[in-house]
Formats: sequence, C-alpha cells, structure tokens
Amino acid sequence: MEAYLLDWANLLVRWLHVIVAVAWIGSSFYFVFLDNNLLAPTAPDLKKKGVNGAMWAVHGGGFYNPQKYMVAPQGGIIDSKLHWFYWESYSTWLSGFGLFVALYLWNANVYLIDRQIMDWSPVAAGTAALGFLAVFWLIYDTICRAFGFRPNGERIVGGLVLVVVCLASWLACQLFAGRAAFLIVGAMLATAMSANVFFWIIPGQRKVVAAMTSGQPYDAGALAIHGQRGKQRSVHNTYFTLPVLFAMLSNHYSFVYSHPQRWLVLVLMMLAGALIRQFFVQRHGWHHGRAAHPWPYAAIGVALLVGLIVWMRPAPLPPAAALPETVSYATIRPILEQRCYQCHGAEVQMKNLRLDTQPLAETHAQQIYQQAVVSHLMPLGNATQMTDAERSLLGRWFEGLGSR
Repeated sequence: MEAYLLDWANLLVRWLHVIVAVAWIGSSFYFVFLDNNLLAPTAPDLKKKGVNGAMWAVHGGGFYNPQKYMVAPQGGIIDSKLHWFYWESYSTWLSGFGLFVALYLWNANVYLIDRQIMDWSPVAAGTAALGFLAVFWLIYDTICRAFGFRPNGERIVGGLVLVVVCLASWLACQLFAGRAAFLIVGAMLATAMSANVFFWIIPGQRKVVAAMTSGQPYDAGALAIHGQRGKQRSVHNTYFTLPVLFAMLSNHYSFVYSHPQRWLVLVLMMLAGALIRQFFVQRHGWHHGRAAHPWPYAAIGVALLVGLIVWMRPAPLPPAAALPETVSYATIRPILEQRCYQCHGAEVQMKNLRLDTQPLAETHAQQIYQQAVVSHLMPLGNATQMTDAERSLLGRWFEGLGSR
C-alpha cells in the first residue's frame, strides 16, 4: 500500500510540477522576447507618460499594446490591478523539491546512492545533496554581487559560473548515482533561479512600487538599481532554463547518466542548451539591427550535440561465441534471485511486478530485457550491483525465448 500511495504522490506532484514549470518558463521566455522587441516610442503622448518602450502584437483575435516604464508611469498612478509574476517560480520550486524529497531523499538507498561510486548512509547522502542546492546559490549570488556591475561584469560572471557548474557536475558524479547526480545539478540551478526571484527580483520590485505609489517624492536614480539587478537575475534565469530542463529530463535516458564520463556529458549538454538559448535571445535584437546575427551560437550548440552523439556511440557488442549458445531459466534464476527478488519477489512487488517463478519471469521477459539489458535502468541505481555479464546472460535467455 505504501508503494501504491507513493506512486500516486509521484504522479500528482510531477503533474503539478510540469504545469507550473510550463507557466514559469513560458512567462520567462515571453518577457525576454518582449524586452528585446520593445521600441522607443515616437508618439508625443507616450513620451509624455514616460514610456520607455512599446510594441503592438496580435493574438487570439485581439490586438495588444504592451508598454514598459523603467520606473513609474507619469504621476505614479496604476489604475488597474498590478500582477506579480512570482507564483509560477515558487510553485515550480516547491513542487520540484517535494518530488526530490519523496523520491530521492525518502528512497536514498535506491535513487540517491550507488555503492559502487560512494558507500555512505542515506542521511549523509541526503545532507550532501541538499548542500549542493544551498552552496551553489551562495557562491553564485556572491559572484553576481562582486562582479555583476563591473566593466565586462556579465562576461566575468558567466565565466565564473561556468567553472562552478563544471566543478559541481564533476563532484556530484563522484558522490551520487548517475541519475541522481544529473538531477541534483539541475536542481541546484533551478534553486538559484527561484532564489533570484525570491531574494532579489520581487523585493526590488516591491520597493519600486511602494515608492512610486506612496505619493511622496522619490529618487528615480536610486530606485533604478532594483530594476537593473532584477533584469540581470532575470536574464540569468533564462539562460539556466534549457540546462535545467535537460538535467531534469535526463533521468529517462540512462545512456547519458551511465556514461563513464557522465559529468562531461552533463556539462556539454547544458552548455549546448545555453548557447542555443543565446541564439534565440540575440535573434530578437538582430531583427531590430541592435546585434550581430547570432548564428555562431546555434552552430556551436548544434556542433556540441553532434559531437556528443558521435563520441557516445555504443561500443561493438562482444562476439556471440563469448556467450553460451542457449541460456535456460535455471541459469538466470540465481541472477533474478540476487538482483531482482527484493523488489519484485513474493514479499514486495514494486510497480505490481513479480518475477520469482519461471512463468512470471517469462511473462515479463520483454520488460526484463528492456529495463535490465537494453537501457540498464534496472536495478534502480544498480543497487544490487548487477554485472554486465549477468545482463548479457539475461539478454541471451530472452533471445532464446523468441526462438522457441
């Protein structure tokens, strides 16, 4: 019953996480597009109101005319409800953290720990995983505050953050199961994204709104720093987005997180995502003549992806003569007993799957072959340390069933 309820919790929280993440990413992408397509107004009435940029758009049968004010509308009056864009960020992080607790911390022995990589307790592994989230935010925030507004500050910040992400990716892959390592690196970036909203973007906006609606005189120059900092962190968030999405989706593709140099795979995939995102961001400016054509970013990103595909291609299979011609159930039964029964035996049937008799094993042979031989997804995190030779025997047994 516990496993059944945990599956429902996983489904519902994951569903919520995807919904609110789509809302957050969508609003982030839209505002980056908007900022890059707003044009300085020429109409006297817009200039008089203090409009910094405006555009026209058509969607869903209607026309829209968004306008941007750097500090406040003329007179500091907002005559309609002010919408704050933060619930998408907070909901995404909270639902994602809930999934992380339910799956990776609650079942650390299965998902978080690979004893062939690091043999430690679930409490220690869970504490270290949470440490990645907190420490990365502290380092990243310190880098932004120290270098963000210096000459060439954004390049310095970008270079230092890239170094930190590389080190974190390498370290995570030395400590955790491959699947967990990828997710932890993605979660630390996502935590920084939400922390940007919580600690800097929204508080700064609240100060600006409070000043401009107070009816009292205020120093527009002093308030401008909040807009600059909020814009800086918002731009960082848009570059983090594609790397985070890859890290979160990677748990469905064991060939990436099981690679011997998986930390490098992770870094290069995230770098390709950031470069491709830069292409789309700069493309808006290029259309208006404010920036060079961004094709080199897309070209380098795609080249990285193609290079990874070539580099990671599967090694040739061992000669068939190295394995027995036929493998019987009696041969693979000890493998199932040692590696599979504790989760799929008489006492426990994870995912309602039982493999402890010959008829049951043969009924689910396709699943055994797909999960244990082809994708190496099972055993989860290779917690029972199934060997490559054992996987080959399972494969030959499955192939023998098809010839019967």
